[in-house]
Amino acid sequence: MARTSLKVAPRELEKVFQEKYGANPAVMGWGPRIRSRFAHFTPDDYYEATVSRLVTSGCAWLDVGSGRHVFPNNRRLAELLVERCGVLVGVDPDETINENDLVHERVRKSIEEFQSERAFDLVTLRMAAEHVTDPERAVAALARLTRRGGRVVVYTVNRWSPVPIITRLTPFRWHHLPKRLLWHSQHKDTFPVAYRMNTRRTLRKIFGRYGFRETEFGYLDDCRTFGGVWGMQIIELCVWRSLHSLSITYPENCLLGVYERA
Repeated sequence: MARTSLKVAPRELEKVFQEKYGANPAVMGWGPRIRSRFAHFTPDDYYEATVSRLVTSGCAWLDVGSGRHVFPNNRRLAELLVERCGVLVGVDPDETINENDLVHERVRKSIEEFQSERAFDLVTLRMAAEHVTDPERAVAALARLTRRGGRVVVYTVNRWSPVPIITRLTPFRWHHLPKRLLWHSQHKDTFPVAYRMNTRRTLRKIFGRYGFRETEFGYLDDCRTFGGVWGMQIIELCVWRSLHSLSITYPENCLLGVYERA
């Protein structure tokens, strides 16, 4: 991990990791066991630890682009946070929102179309920003829905990482096959991408125009490209560790930003 102002403590990452995979390496899957050996935490770990800190007792939480899961790889933590908050509303224009059994309210609409009398304390966008085609309208809607002092958490891919660059250069009909081969994704979880708000500069600029200030930000090294292939995963982590020792940012990375409404 490099270049970060995230307020995520190592103990918080360890807690998230152990909640997902257990504390005993002998009972972990081979992927978590290898990552543990390299002391590497995934971008998901950082996102989940950040959201866990920001979900306070009784708060109103809006999850944008919810899909089927709050945290696809950490249902236990999702259940804990759903119990902690006052209400969790999931908004997504795709029909997969109907499969989400943890949100208190399901809304099958885009964020631009969503109307609510609530002012939300926390809004999360997990791997949703890359699909936004009109960032101005989307962030204007977030400003309308977020209370003063409330926070918006954006977790998304970096536009300039290798995989997003390749994705932009290939037809959408080719996107699912590599996802299925590398990460065993289902076809219904592959969506068109726009990458119109996928740099730190763009996020700060757009959120700033609508009364938000960036309070936390991190570039999260992402060593999951070959996470489903044992040998390649080890090579990927060896490259990551070598670059890290030279203070060189790993080329494949995600963005995690927290924006507070003034």
